[in-house]
Amino acid sequence: MKKVAFVAIGLLSLALGIIGIFLPILPTTPFLLLSAFCFTRSSKRLLIFLLTNRFFGKYISNYRNGLGIPLRTKIYTVSLLWITILFSIFFVVDEKFWLQILLACIAIGVTIHVSRIKTLKK
Repeated sequence: MKKVAFVAIGLLSLALGIIGIFLPILPTTPFLLLSAFCFTRSSKRLLIFLLTNRFFGKYISNYRNGLGIPLRTKIYTVSLLWITILFSIFFVVDEKFWLQILLACIAIGVTIHVSRIKTLKK
């Protein structure tokens, strides 16, 4: 029963992480790391799939091993985040001030998180 719960949470987290690649409001990295944590405790096959995935497997492995993420990825992530958040603040939610503040706080929090992650040196 415990393994099934870990697999379910891991798959849900993986789905949210993949959606987060396209929606900067969702934090991709924490969801993918949660998936790795869940799969470590439930399914070796799903963990291997996650760690060998050609799009994000290397990043998860580097992060889990304490190596960090490349500077280029950090810059790309933070830039894309701020472009989409600012677009949303100014053009999408122009009458909901509380939502604009929430989006700005999310962007600041994610920027701080990404900047604190160790930078991978090649």
